Amino acid sequence: MTNAASLPQDLRRWVTRHITGMDTATVTDASWPRGDSRVWHVRADHGEAFVKLYPSTEKYEREVQGCDHATRALARHEAPHLLAKDPERPAVVLSALPGRVVRGLPLEQTEEQHVHRLAGNLLRRWHDAPEPISDLEHQRIMASVTAQADEAAVILDCLGDQLSPAEQDLVRDAARDLPGLAQALPLVYRHGDYSPRNWLWDPEPTPGYHGLIDFEESAPGFAVEDLVWLCGAAWPTRPDLRDAFLTGYSRLLSSTEQRALVLLTARLGVSYLNTGLAKTDTVLIDRGRTVLEHMVRAPR
Repeated sequence: MTNAASLPQDLRRWVTRHITGMDTATVTDASWPRGDSRVWHVRADHGEAFVKLYPSTEKYEREVQGCDHATRALARHEAPHLLAKDPERPAVVLSALPGRVVRGLPLEQTEEQHVHRLAGNLLRRWHDAPEPISDLEHQRIMASVTAQADEAAVILDCLGDQLSPAEQDLVRDAARDLPGLAQALPLVYRHGDYSPRNWLWDPEPTPGYHGLIDFEESAPGFAVEDLVWLCGAAWPTRPDLRDAFLTGYSRLLSSTEQRALVLLTARLGVSYLNTGLAKTDTVLIDRGRTVLEHMVRAPR
């Protein structure tokens, strides 16, 4: 914990105009180790807030639009509110929320299931709140899934001998089928990074508080894209969490969505593996192999 001078000087001057008591405030660097954005937790005499500095205007604009979407989709206490914004820096000041980040919390099984049920319910409400999708955005979405399919095909050519026959078939399916499946997938305004590192949880007061943060990846896209991390990292070994989440989401995935979800997750897994092998990054290699092994066994 440091004083407010730990903020870059020009950013600190701007923040001082929006947070009272910065001269005596304490500031903690709250940035994710692998993230590009910088985040600071500011505790002043009159309350708490978060300051976020973005590496690009695009991420800034997505955060701002995500905050706007949250005001229509979620209850007031479930998402941070935009207190100040500056597109020139680009930076924002966001209200603080109760609770702690779910990732890494030592939750009992029943409590963890409850959190995932709440997360499913929150995501359904986020997805159900409409946002206009322009023709240009629709073209971007379809181009993105085509690019993912093309990437899978290229990686298959490069790494085919390092994949099992079943994994080769899976990646080949992703390369061949994803663009066609995309034509039938529901389009929504997606969060873009829907995982426990962006969920907040406070068990008090009963029945507990659940919130959502970090909107810099939010944009129009496919509903199932917000399930890819869960599908690859959580659900294969914890089907109880899948059941809890989908109970909260209040609808089952269609057969087309289920197949697309598995193939999108497999594409991500083989991309992890390819990057890990190229950079000799054992974390990415292990992550990629684990995802592929799980997706081979997943119903599709």
